[in-house]
Amino acid sequence: MFRGNHPARVDEKGRLKVPADFKRLLDEKYGKFFYITSKDGQSAEIYPLTEWQKIEEKLAQIPSLNPAKKKFLDRVNYYGQMTEIDAQGRVLLPQILRETAKLNSDVVVFGVQTYLEVQNHDDFKQRMDANPMTADDLQSLANFGI
Repeated sequence: MFRGNHPARVDEKGRLKVPADFKRLLDEKYGKFFYITSKDGQSAEIYPLTEWQKIEEKLAQIPSLNPAKKKFLDRVNYYGQMTEIDAQGRVLLPQILRETAKLNSDVVVFGVQTYLEVQNHDDFKQRMDANPMTADDLQSLANFGI
C-alpha cells in the first residue's frame, strides 16, 4: 500500500524519478508497467498496471451507453498513457498531462493506497489551504470508523 508524501522533480524531458520508498514497493509487488492518467487534469495518477486492470474489469460491467462511463473513459484516455519504468527508476509523464497539470518542475508524489498521485507542489498547497478539513468532513470520516 502506498502512503505518505515525497517531494520530487520532473526533469526537462518530462520524466519523474519515483521516490525510493515507492520504488521499493513497486519492485516488490508490481513490476515495471504502469498506466498514467488523470480524472481532472490537475494531477497525474500512476497506477501499477495490475491495479489499473482492476478498474477496467469494473468498468467492463457498466453498460457502454452509460454517460458517466463515457465521461470517465474520455478523460482517462485523453490524459492516459501506458509506460514502463526505466533502469534509473523514472517514468515519463504524458505531455498533455504535464502541460495541463503544470508538472514541469517541483511536484509532490503522494501514496494513495493503490496508486501514486503527482501534483504541482504550489498548486496543491493552494488548493489544500483553500479547502480545509471541516467538522462535517471529520464527522463523515467518523461514520466510517476513522
